[in-house]
Amino acid sequence: MGSSANFRGIVFMCLAMIGFACNDALVKSVTGAMNTGQIMFMRGLLTTLMVVVIAYRLGAFRPIRTILRPAILLRIAMEALASVTYISALGQIPLANASAIMQALPLAVTLGAALFLGEPVGWRRWAAIVVGFAGVLIVLRPGPEGFTVAALTVVACVFCTATRDLCTRRIGTDVPSLYITVTTSFVTTLVGAALIVPLGGWQPMSATSLSHIAGASVLLMLGYQTIVLAMREGEISVIAPFRYMSLLWSVTLGVVFFAETPDRWMLAGVAIIIGSGLYTFYRESKRGRRAVAQRALTGPLE
Repeated sequence: MGSSANFRGIVFMCLAMIGFACNDALVKSVTGAMNTGQIMFMRGLLTTLMVVVIAYRLGAFRPIRTILRPAILLRIAMEALASVTYISALGQIPLANASAIMQALPLAVTLGAALFLGEPVGWRRWAAIVVGFAGVLIVLRPGPEGFTVAALTVVACVFCTATRDLCTRRIGTDVPSLYITVTTSFVTTLVGAALIVPLGGWQPMSATSLSHIAGASVLLMLGYQTIVLAMREGEISVIAPFRYMSLLWSVTLGVVFFAETPDRWMLAGVAIIIGSGLYTFYRESKRGRRAVAQRALTGPLE
Protein backbone atom coordinates (compact mmCIF):
# COMPACT_ATOMS: atom_id res chain seq x y z
CA MET A 1 0.00 0.00 0.00
CA GLY A 2 1.50 3.33 -1.10
CA SER A 3 2.50 6.25 1.07
CA SER A 4 -0.18 8.44 -0.54
CA ALA A 5 -2.89 6.03 0.65
CA ASN A 6 -1.41 6.08 4.15
CA PHE A 7 -1.30 9.89 4.07
CA ARG A 8 -4.98 10.04 3.09
CA GLY A 9 -5.77 7.53 5.83
CA ILE A 10 -3.96 9.68 8.41
CA VAL A 11 -5.87 12.78 7.27
CA PHE A 12 -9.20 10.95 7.53
CA MET A 13 -8.30 9.57 10.98
CA CYS A 14 -7.36 13.06 12.22
CA LEU A 15 -10.65 14.43 10.88
CA ALA A 16 -12.52 11.62 12.64
CA MET A 17 -10.84 12.40 15.94
CA ILE A 18 -11.62 16.11 15.57
CA GLY A 19 -15.25 15.19 14.89
CA PHE A 20 -15.54 12.93 17.93
CA ALA A 21 -13.77 15.37 20.27
CA CYS A 22 -15.89 18.33 19.17
CA ASN A 23 -19.03 16.19 19.44
CA ASP A 24 -18.09 15.38 23.04
CA ALA A 25 -17.48 19.05 23.81
CA LEU A 26 -20.86 20.10 22.39
CA VAL A 27 -22.63 17.33 24.31
CA LYS A 28 -20.86 18.35 27.52
CA SER A 29 -21.97 21.96 26.96
CA VAL A 30 -25.65 20.98 27.19
CA THR A 31 -25.46 18.47 30.07
CA GLY A 32 -26.53 21.19 32.50
CA ALA A 33 -29.59 22.10 30.43
CA MET A 34 -31.07 18.64 29.80
CA ASN A 35 -30.72 15.10 31.06
CA THR A 36 -28.87 12.21 29.42
CA GLY A 37 -32.05 10.72 27.92
CA GLN A 38 -33.06 13.98 26.24
CA ILE A 39 -29.55 14.47 24.84
CA MET A 40 -29.51 10.91 23.48
CA PHE A 41 -32.96 11.33 21.99
CA MET A 42 -32.34 14.68 20.28
CA ARG A 43 -28.87 13.82 18.99
CA GLY A 44 -30.00 10.34 17.95
CA LEU A 45 -33.08 11.66 16.15
CA LEU A 46 -31.05 14.03 13.99
CA THR A 47 -28.31 11.45 13.37
CA THR A 48 -30.84 8.75 12.45
CA LEU A 49 -32.55 11.02 9.93
CA MET A 50 -29.23 11.69 8.21
CA VAL A 51 -28.16 8.05 8.20
CA VAL A 52 -31.56 6.84 6.90
CA VAL A 53 -31.30 9.17 3.89
CA ILE A 54 -27.77 7.98 3.11
CA ALA A 55 -28.63 4.29 3.61
CA TYR A 56 -31.72 4.59 1.40
CA ARG A 57 -29.79 6.22 -1.42
CA LEU A 58 -27.09 3.54 -1.24
CA GLY A 59 -29.54 0.62 -0.96
CA ALA A 60 -28.20 -0.49 2.42
CA PHE A 61 -31.52 -1.54 3.98
CA ARG A 62 -32.14 -5.23 4.73
CA PRO A 63 -35.17 -7.18 6.04
CA ILE A 64 -36.07 -6.30 9.63
CA ARG A 65 -35.35 -9.86 10.77
CA THR A 66 -31.65 -9.19 10.10
CA ILE A 67 -31.50 -7.18 13.32
CA LEU A 68 -32.40 -10.34 15.31
CA ARG A 69 -28.95 -11.86 14.82
CA PRO A 70 -27.33 -12.22 18.27
CA ALA A 71 -24.17 -10.28 17.33
CA ILE A 72 -26.22 -7.35 16.02
CA LEU A 73 -28.56 -7.32 19.03
CA LEU A 74 -25.66 -7.36 21.47
CA ARG A 75 -23.84 -4.67 19.50
CA ILE A 76 -26.89 -2.40 19.61
CA ALA A 77 -27.32 -2.96 23.35
CA MET A 78 -23.66 -2.17 24.02
CA GLU A 79 -23.80 0.99 21.90
CA ALA A 80 -26.83 2.21 23.84
CA LEU A 81 -25.14 1.47 27.18
CA ALA A 82 -21.97 3.20 26.02
CA SER A 83 -23.95 6.31 25.12
CA VAL A 84 -25.77 6.36 28.47
CA THR A 85 -22.60 5.91 30.52
CA TYR A 86 -20.42 8.36 28.59
CA ILE A 87 -22.95 11.19 28.34
CA SER A 88 -23.80 10.77 32.03
CA ALA A 89 -20.13 11.07 32.95
CA LEU A 90 -19.39 14.03 30.68
CA GLY A 91 -21.48 16.34 32.83
CA GLN A 92 -19.53 15.43 35.98
CA ILE A 93 -15.82 15.14 35.10
CA PRO A 94 -13.41 17.13 32.91
CA LEU A 95 -13.56 16.40 29.19
CA ALA A 96 -9.84 15.58 29.11
CA ASN A 97 -10.18 12.99 31.90
CA ALA A 98 -13.07 11.25 30.16
CA SER A 99 -11.14 11.20 26.89
CA ALA A 100 -8.01 9.94 28.64
CA ILE A 101 -9.84 6.94 30.09
CA MET A 102 -11.39 6.20 26.70
CA GLN A 103 -7.88 5.89 25.22
CA ALA A 104 -7.73 2.47 26.89
CA LEU A 105 -10.26 1.21 24.32
CA PRO A 106 -7.69 -0.46 21.98
CA LEU A 107 -6.25 -2.30 24.98
CA ALA A 108 -9.73 -3.41 26.07
CA VAL A 109 -10.48 -4.67 22.54
CA THR A 110 -7.21 -6.63 22.50
CA LEU A 111 -8.07 -8.12 25.89
CA GLY A 112 -11.58 -9.08 24.76
CA ALA A 113 -10.32 -10.58 21.51
CA ALA A 114 -7.93 -12.78 23.48
CA LEU A 115 -10.48 -13.87 26.08
CA PHE A 116 -13.59 -14.32 23.92
CA LEU A 117 -12.47 -14.69 20.29
CA GLY A 118 -9.42 -16.85 20.90
CA GLU A 119 -7.02 -14.47 19.18
CA PRO A 120 -3.37 -15.14 20.09
CA VAL A 121 -1.82 -12.58 22.42
CA GLY A 122 1.82 -13.01 23.49
CA TRP A 123 3.26 -12.09 26.85
CA ARG A 124 4.49 -8.72 25.58
CA ARG A 125 1.00 -7.59 24.60
CA TRP A 126 -0.41 -8.98 27.85
CA ALA A 127 2.16 -6.86 29.67
CA ALA A 128 1.14 -3.82 27.60
CA ILE A 129 -2.51 -4.39 28.53
CA VAL A 130 -1.69 -4.59 32.25
CA VAL A 131 0.49 -1.48 32.11
CA GLY A 132 -2.15 0.39 30.11
CA PHE A 133 -4.86 -0.33 32.65
CA ALA A 134 -2.45 0.75 35.40
CA GLY A 135 -2.34 4.06 33.54
CA VAL A 136 -6.14 4.21 33.70
CA LEU A 137 -5.96 3.73 37.48
CA ILE A 138 -3.51 6.63 37.72
CA VAL A 139 -5.98 8.83 35.81
CA LEU A 140 -8.80 7.68 38.10
CA ARG A 141 -7.10 7.98 41.51
CA PRO A 142 -5.78 11.53 41.93
CA GLY A 143 -7.52 14.88 41.84
CA PRO A 144 -9.53 16.98 44.26
CA GLU A 145 -12.60 14.76 43.93
CA GLY A 146 -10.74 11.48 44.23
CA PHE A 147 -12.01 8.15 42.86
CA THR A 148 -15.39 9.29 41.50
CA VAL A 149 -18.41 7.34 40.33
CA ALA A 150 -18.38 9.39 37.12
CA ALA A 151 -14.84 8.27 36.31
CA LEU A 152 -15.81 4.64 36.91
CA THR A 153 -18.78 5.21 34.61
CA VAL A 154 -16.34 6.07 31.81
CA VAL A 155 -14.47 2.83 32.56
CA ALA A 156 -17.80 1.00 32.11
CA CYS A 157 -18.19 2.85 28.82
CA VAL A 158 -14.77 1.56 27.68
CA PHE A 159 -15.83 -2.04 28.22
CA CYS A 160 -19.24 -1.49 26.61
CA THR A 161 -17.56 0.06 23.56
CA ALA A 162 -14.98 -2.74 23.40
CA THR A 163 -17.77 -5.33 23.48
CA ARG A 164 -19.52 -3.40 20.70
CA ASP A 165 -16.37 -3.52 18.57
CA LEU A 166 -15.88 -7.24 19.21
CA CYS A 167 -19.51 -7.90 18.21
CA THR A 168 -18.90 -5.99 14.99
CA ARG A 169 -16.21 -8.52 14.08
CA ARG A 170 -18.79 -11.32 14.39
CA ILE A 171 -21.31 -9.75 12.01
CA GLY A 172 -21.31 -11.30 8.53
CA THR A 173 -20.12 -9.32 5.53
CA ASP A 174 -23.59 -9.67 3.99
CA VAL A 175 -24.83 -6.99 6.40
CA PRO A 176 -23.88 -3.48 5.19
CA SER A 177 -22.18 -1.18 7.68
CA LEU A 178 -24.80 1.48 7.04
CA TYR A 179 -27.60 -0.92 7.99
CA ILE A 180 -25.86 -1.56 11.31
CA THR A 181 -25.46 2.18 11.83
CA VAL A 182 -29.13 2.87 11.04
CA THR A 183 -30.48 0.22 13.39
CA THR A 184 -28.06 1.13 16.16
CA SER A 185 -28.83 4.85 15.90
CA PHE A 186 -32.59 4.18 15.84
CA VAL A 187 -32.57 1.93 18.91
CA THR A 188 -30.25 4.27 20.83
CA THR A 189 -32.68 7.11 20.08
CA LEU A 190 -35.55 5.03 21.49
CA VAL A 191 -33.52 4.24 24.61
CA GLY A 192 -32.90 7.95 25.06
CA ALA A 193 -36.62 8.67 24.71
CA ALA A 194 -37.42 6.01 27.34
CA LEU A 195 -34.97 7.59 29.81
CA ILE A 196 -36.25 11.17 29.56
CA VAL A 197 -38.99 10.87 32.22
CA PRO A 198 -37.06 8.64 34.71
CA LEU A 199 -34.11 11.07 34.58
CA GLY A 200 -36.17 14.16 35.34
CA GLY A 201 -38.45 14.84 32.40
CA TRP A 202 -38.28 16.97 29.28
CA GLN A 203 -36.60 20.35 29.59
CA PRO A 204 -37.26 23.31 27.26
CA MET A 205 -34.36 23.82 24.85
CA SER A 206 -32.90 27.18 23.96
CA ALA A 207 -31.79 27.95 20.42
CA THR A 208 -28.20 27.62 21.61
CA SER A 209 -28.75 24.16 23.11
CA LEU A 210 -30.56 22.97 20.00
CA SER A 211 -27.77 24.26 17.75
CA HIS A 212 -25.19 22.43 19.91
CA ILE A 213 -27.13 19.18 19.65
CA ALA A 214 -27.49 19.61 15.89
CA GLY A 215 -23.78 20.32 15.59
CA ALA A 216 -22.98 17.25 17.68
CA SER A 217 -25.11 15.10 15.35
CA VAL A 218 -23.31 16.36 12.25
CA LEU A 219 -19.89 15.91 13.86
CA LEU A 220 -20.78 12.39 15.01
CA MET A 221 -21.70 11.50 11.44
CA LEU A 222 -18.46 13.06 10.21
CA GLY A 223 -16.51 10.98 12.73
CA TYR A 224 -18.21 7.72 11.79
CA GLN A 225 -17.74 8.22 8.05
CA THR A 226 -14.15 9.47 8.12
CA ILE A 227 -12.96 6.68 10.44
CA VAL A 228 -14.33 4.12 7.96
CA LEU A 229 -12.54 5.93 5.13
CA ALA A 230 -9.34 6.00 7.19
CA MET A 231 -9.37 2.26 7.79
CA ARG A 232 -10.07 1.55 4.12
CA GLU A 233 -7.39 3.91 2.78
CA GLY A 234 -4.25 3.12 4.73
CA GLU A 235 -2.49 0.39 6.68
CA ILE A 236 -4.05 -0.04 10.10
CA SER A 237 -0.66 -0.15 11.82
CA VAL A 238 0.13 3.28 10.36
CA ILE A 239 -3.32 4.83 10.81
CA ALA A 240 -4.45 3.50 14.21
CA PRO A 241 -1.97 5.44 16.43
CA PHE A 242 -3.51 8.69 15.19
CA ARG A 243 -6.59 7.81 17.26
CA TYR A 244 -4.76 9.49 20.12
CA MET A 245 -5.22 12.85 18.38
CA SER A 246 -8.67 12.90 19.99
CA LEU A 247 -7.05 13.32 23.39
CA LEU A 248 -5.07 16.36 22.22
CA TRP A 249 -8.26 17.93 20.93
CA SER A 250 -10.19 17.07 24.10
CA VAL A 251 -7.52 18.64 26.32
CA THR A 252 -7.48 21.77 24.14
CA LEU A 253 -11.27 22.08 24.09
CA GLY A 254 -11.43 21.50 27.84
CA VAL A 255 -8.90 24.25 28.53
CA VAL A 256 -10.40 26.78 26.10
CA PHE A 257 -14.14 26.27 26.65
CA PHE A 258 -14.49 24.68 30.10
CA ALA A 259 -11.51 26.21 31.93
CA GLU A 260 -10.16 22.75 32.74
CA THR A 261 -6.54 22.29 33.78
CA PRO A 262 -5.08 18.77 33.44
CA ASP A 263 -3.06 17.81 36.53
CA ARG A 264 0.24 15.92 36.56
CA TRP A 265 -1.43 12.63 37.52
CA MET A 266 -3.76 12.76 34.53
CA LEU A 267 -0.84 13.57 32.21
CA ALA A 268 1.26 10.73 33.68
CA GLY A 269 -1.60 8.25 33.27
CA VAL A 270 -2.19 9.40 29.72
CA ALA A 271 1.48 8.92 28.85
CA ILE A 272 1.35 5.34 30.17
CA ILE A 273 -1.92 4.53 28.35
CA ILE A 274 -0.71 5.95 25.03
CA GLY A 275 2.69 4.27 25.37
CA SER A 276 1.02 0.91 26.00
CA GLY A 277 -1.37 1.43 23.11
CA LEU A 278 1.41 2.36 20.69
CA TYR A 279 3.39 -0.71 21.75
CA THR A 280 0.32 -2.88 21.17
CA PHE A 281 -0.10 -1.39 17.67
CA TYR A 282 3.60 -2.07 17.03
CA ARG A 283 3.34 -5.72 18.09
CA GLU A 284 0.20 -6.18 15.99
CA SER A 285 1.98 -4.68 12.98
CA LYS A 286 5.00 -6.92 13.49
CA ARG A 287 2.81 -10.01 13.83
CA GLY A 288 0.97 -9.06 10.64
CA ARG A 289 4.24 -8.65 8.70
CA ARG A 290 5.40 -12.07 9.90
CA ALA A 291 2.15 -13.66 8.72
CA VAL A 292 2.50 -12.06 5.28
CA ALA A 293 6.12 -13.20 5.00
CA GLN A 294 5.16 -16.74 6.02
CA ARG A 295 2.44 -16.88 3.35
CA ALA A 296 4.89 -15.61 0.76
CA LEU A 297 7.38 -18.37 1.68
CA THR A 298 4.89 -21.23 1.71
CA GLY A 299 2.94 -20.10 -1.33
CA PRO A 300 -0.66 -21.03 -2.18
CA LEU A 301 -1.85 -24.57 -1.61
CA GLU A 302 -2.50 -26.48 -4.83
